Amino acid sequence: MTSSVNKDSNVDSGLAHLADVVDQRRDAFKAGKADPKTSYTALLFSKGDDAILKKIGEEATEAVMAAKDARNANLAPEQQELLVGEMADLWFHCLIALSQFNLRPEDVIEELDRRLGTSGIEEKAARKASGNK
Repeated sequence: MTSSVNKDSNVDSGLAHLADVVDQRRDAFKAGKADPKTSYTALLFSKGDDAILKKIGEEATEAVMAAKDARNANLAPEQQELLVGEMADLWFHCLIALSQFNLRPEDVIEELDRRLGTSGIEEKAARKASGNK
């Protein structure tokens, strides 16, 4: 697996590129140019918000189970691959949800940047005080 320091990797641009592809497929579906019978992305968009959100829940559960299995296997290479694969599925479906609501991964990264240097405990307390969960 990739080391934690990988100077050749540009996560932001990789996510942005994938989000561009998802947005293009969403737009093609809306224009009647993508068939849900032949495009998984079009199929997800054809099912609407609730189905997309349900799929995120399913993928999150699978990611959690893979992480538990990886923990129990002391991160054997095959368990690492399984965990990474499940996380990739989760991230992909999160990109679908962002696109469904006309948002981008850059919006999420901007929010994470905003929180950088703030204690998670303090940030959560501030959200709670303002009425946001």
